[in-house]
Amino acid sequence: MQESFPELSVVREDCTEMSWIQSVLYFQGFPIESPELLLNRTQPFSAYFKGKSDYVKKPISEYEFKGIWRFFYEPEAEGSDIVLIPYGGRMAEISESAIPFPHRAGNLYKILYAGNWQEAQNTDKIISWLRRFYSYMARHVSKSPREAFVNYRDLDIGVNNNKGKISYARASIWGRKYFKNNFDRLVRVKTAVDPKNFFRNEQSIPPRRPKKNN
Repeated sequence: MQESFPELSVVREDCTEMSWIQSVLYFQGFPIESPELLLNRTQPFSAYFKGKSDYVKKPISEYEFKGIWRFFYEPEAEGSDIVLIPYGGRMAEISESAIPFPHRAGNLYKILYAGNWQEAQNTDKIISWLRRFYSYMARHVSKSPREAFVNYRDLDIGVNNNKGKISYARASIWGRKYFKNNFDRLVRVKTAVDPKNFFRNEQSIPPRRPKKNN
């Protein structure tokens, strides 16, 4: 860090080296030396979470980051995080069409916008803050489509209706953000194995409806 980012003035005491499983515990607020806690499927405390995501393909300047930091001085930002997850390396060596996950070469990093709160009455203001922040970041991230990470499942970018009828056009809005050009291949698979759409959720892949004969 001192070699690559000397302007941050990071010292050893600012950092904590940990394994991947310890990082899972850390982000959940658990002691990092107690992995057995992950075997307990009951949440020990009440908490709320909302996540959104982006992909960055061009460096964001130090000057532009000053505008980003201003959001975190707002009271609604308390308990929220922005996490920058580096890409490249082995991730970039795999073709974006090899598996459904398409976010490969050309991405510098992924952004997680994470809102965390414990009181239900704070829900609206935290989510509103996240949406404003996400809107502000549009100038800095991928475009056409503005890509997203499926594991954060952001219902703001589009949902199927609640009656099981899924429009291909409607699902394409969020589907291409998650899967890019792989979305159509996933639709073909869905059509072959689940044409009646038995397995579905707010952002499930839609089957293609058969064309009507004239």
